[in-house]
Amino acid sequence: MSRLEAKKPPLFISEPLTKDTVSQSLSLLSRILKSSYGPAGRLKQLHNGVGGCVCTTSQSSALLGHLSISHSVLRVLAASVQNHVSRFSDCGLFTAILCCGFIENFKSLNVAPCTVIKISKHLLSLCMDHLKSEACACRVSVDFSSVETLMCLVRSILTSKPACMLNKIEVDHLTTLILKAFIFTVPCHVETNAVLGKCVIVPVKGRRVVDSAVFPGLLIETPEIQLGKPLAVKRTGSNMIKIALFCVSMSGDGLSPEEGTIAVHHGVSLEMSELHQLLDVGKHLVKDEVGLVVCQKVIHPSLKQYLRESGVISVDRAGLSLMEPLSRMTGAKPVASMHSLPPGCYGSLKDVVIESFASKQFLHLIPEDTVICSLVLCNRSETAWDELKRVCETAEHALQLTMKEPLALVGGGCTETHLASYIRHKSSTLPASTFKDLDCSQTQYQLVADGFCRSLESVACSLNHDDGEILTDTAYGHCWFVPSGFPCVSDWSDLVSKCGCGIIGNTEDLSWRFLQGQSGSPFVQGCPKEPSGKVLSTDFLTLDCFAAKCSGLQVALETASLILDLSYIIEDQN
Repeated sequence: MSRLEAKKPPLFISEPLTKDTVSQSLSLLSRILKSSYGPAGRLKQLHNGVGGCVCTTSQSSALLGHLSISHSVLRVLAASVQNHVSRFSDCGLFTAILCCGFIENFKSLNVAPCTVIKISKHLLSLCMDHLKSEACACRVSVDFSSVETLMCLVRSILTSKPACMLNKIEVDHLTTLILKAFIFTVPCHVETNAVLGKCVIVPVKGRRVVDSAVFPGLLIETPEIQLGKPLAVKRTGSNMIKIALFCVSMSGDGLSPEEGTIAVHHGVSLEMSELHQLLDVGKHLVKDEVGLVVCQKVIHPSLKQYLRESGVISVDRAGLSLMEPLSRMTGAKPVASMHSLPPGCYGSLKDVVIESFASKQFLHLIPEDTVICSLVLCNRSETAWDELKRVCETAEHALQLTMKEPLALVGGGCTETHLASYIRHKSSTLPASTFKDLDCSQTQYQLVADGFCRSLESVACSLNHDDGEILTDTAYGHCWFVPSGFPCVSDWSDLVSKCGCGIIGNTEDLSWRFLQGQSGSPFVQGCPKEPSGKVLSTDFLTLDCFAAKCSGLQVALETASLILDLSYIIEDQN
């Protein structure tokens, strides 16, 4: 008989943020995230202790997905950021770094957590009201009749991930392809409830990035089809190709053990009976003038041969991921039973051709009117391709969000420093009634506001990885990076040419100050004004997704407030 171990009582941890282990773990996580941030972010190699694949990345989804986080407080933070990324795809590192900054700055204040939370929520509402107002100077309207702003947004996302290992020519090529693919997914005929289509990414590894291409319709890899042979496809009287989709196995392998048992009469071959049934389905398809059969699973070789001899192309092992876009593109309804073909289950295609990439052959399904397209994505190595795939999906999602809300925010740290300048100005001009409503003193409000602004500025500072100085101008509140190796001078005009986002150039008499109080003296910020000059060049304009960044700001503060409000952690020890 095995020895029984006595049940252990649960472990109670009071005031977890005051424990050194939590503070040290939070500080370490913050340093990892900050060092990964931006176009010059340092790459991280992640792998488990027993081998397996190595992930080289600077993306939040990959970092938080591979890191082993043991403490409950950090798990809350990671889960919150991952949930944000699952909904918006972008601004994961921004959200995580800002959340860490809020926690570190707020917990050092000699202010009760409940008061900090109330004041910080008010500061967040000021930020959100400002970002959503027409007067916001860090907001950029996106005009869908011109591609320039959209290209800036996509280019900014691509260049923010150095693990993709892209040069300027490759960035420009991919930017054009992603925008072209997005336009393919926009319906030509707008209805009341228009739904965007889908871009299916087709992997081709070991090839140059500039070999990547976009095709309307879908590409299905078909190694059985030989290149160079003419592709004879049966067409209907209207010169269209009728297609049938099957989401059930057509291999004739009988029922699986989970489906139960069947009784078979003596002398009857179950395999031959199923094959006859498959061939009957094939005859039905030929009779209905079907020209293409696509099966999610396996098609029996005899059925394949029969269909081929009857002029019908068959493709098996298409996989579950292609069923939905295939059905939407062609209008076909996937058949789930071999016993009957329901009326109206067929779809149609305009044409079917063969495309070749590297050593792979693809069947290119071309619809009459498509909102589905295929992006053949190439990169030199598997690691770089994996990173590039995530970035392309992020860019596509950012374009979709921008179509819903045609706005963008300036990047390069300028939105963060602009908001900090705005909050410093706004918090110094609030009426006394605001402090009474929040049940706090003006001193407490200013302390929390200063921590809020320093958290925003710390995100902008995280973009600099070369020990150069970081400045903000006193007119617009934008962020400016001074190259490393230059001593502190009183006039920075000779060392900076444009702000972090590229909107403002050093063409007027500007005054700067160090970020995060590096000058050592208190600073009273005037209200930042809107840039009046023209943008230097759209090639150098850095933009962020408006919806993703606004959500990231809210998630960061809400998560920090939740963690600051923790009084106890109860862990089961059994």
